[in-house]
Amino acid sequence: MIILFGNKKLRKTCNEANLNRKQPRQRLLGRRLDELRAAETLADLRDLPGPRCHELKGNLKGKLSVDLDGPYRLIFEPADDPIPKKEDGGLEWSKVQSIRILVIKDTHD
Repeated sequence: MIILFGNKKLRKTCNEANLNRKQPRQRLLGRRLDELRAAETLADLRDLPGPRCHELKGNLKGKLSVDLDGPYRLIFEPADDPIPKKEDGGLEWSKVQSIRILVIKDTHD
């Protein structure tokens, strides 16, 4: 999968996680990025128990997340243009081949 970043600071944080995996959160972030890169489409992540990739609701509708540590999540959105949709308007996970990482945050705040 192609991974884009919402801003330079986030790209730097993610690149540092790949280089320095001594801290638990950095190690898990690096693992999640590896899983995202290895996937051909978003559907490849749907059934993996570790990342728990899922669509968000409420004010984050249209975004997705994967688990990091504790309440922290890696929040991203499909970056394909146009975004693949099913007939019912839902996201067609099996056709999403690129994502844009937006933020790392506690979605429960």
